[in-house]
Amino acid sequence: MTRWGPRPMLSKRFYKAHGLGNDYLIFEEGSEWIATPDKVAEVCNRNHGVGADGIVVLMGELLEGLPQLRMFNPDGSEFERSGNGLRILAAYLYREDRVGDTPFEVTVGGDLVRMTVHDVQDGIYDISVEMGQARVGPDSVGLNASSLDSSGRILGTDGSYLNVIPVSIGNPHLVVFVPEVSNTILESLGPFLATHSGLSNGANVQLAGPPLGNRLEAAIWERGVGPTSASGTSACAVAVAAIWSKKLDPGAVMIDTIGGSLEVHVNAELEVVLHGPVTEVCTGTLI
Repeated sequence: MTRWGPRPMLSKRFYKAHGLGNDYLIFEEGSEWIATPDKVAEVCNRNHGVGADGIVVLMGELLEGLPQLRMFNPDGSEFERSGNGLRILAAYLYREDRVGDTPFEVTVGGDLVRMTVHDVQDGIYDISVEMGQARVGPDSVGLNASSLDSSGRILGTDGSYLNVIPVSIGNPHLVVFVPEVSNTILESLGPFLATHSGLSNGANVQLAGPPLGNRLEAAIWERGVGPTSASGTSACAVAVAAIWSKKLDPGAVMIDTIGGSLEVHVNAELEVVLHGPVTEVCTGTLI
């Protein structure tokens, strides 16, 4: 896409951590390899590379005094932002003594994001990130309105119509509420919706079950990745969709995935804060 700049050149040193199994590699801008689509895919490959759900790049040049980030999917494509990727970047900066316990800001995808490292014990960080104000509706995710019927539904693969809630958390999501979350449904709807022809740049897909108190079960299909154990922005999208559709009142929502639980706070204006653990895995250097 023309919206992204030239692919950056990076250092070979990396930091790896995960948020509930959703793992990212942190590389800093350097002079040792170029983050081409093929090379990014190779590094993220779990058999032939380090293995990860994506790469977060810390650019060398500050933007208005703030760190700049770029993010890449394991298929080599660039994307707007990742909630877990942001929190893993925060853990890296804290580990490197570049930030402390007070809130700090970075820029990603043209947006300013504030994060806080609340605590760290035995390589597990407690980190929150202010994701900004969510938007809801077809325009927010680049979905052509002609893809929807008069009730806002998308025609599914089996000829039936799907009620979808388009949500932007700085990146595009399609949330589908179902009576019961299952991998079978995810494997059918995930790739279909993520690459729907009505979308300008694809979307992440979430299946969400009925609320149980303030908790929601969710299954996730990430654009450029596939099924994942957890996703920060996906958790945010599910919480926003539930509150926007009045399934839940504004406030704290726990999103349960196969990787674990993330807390998402959404107020009446759909301003979102994501909160949860980051676990260090390793540091290393590419050969």
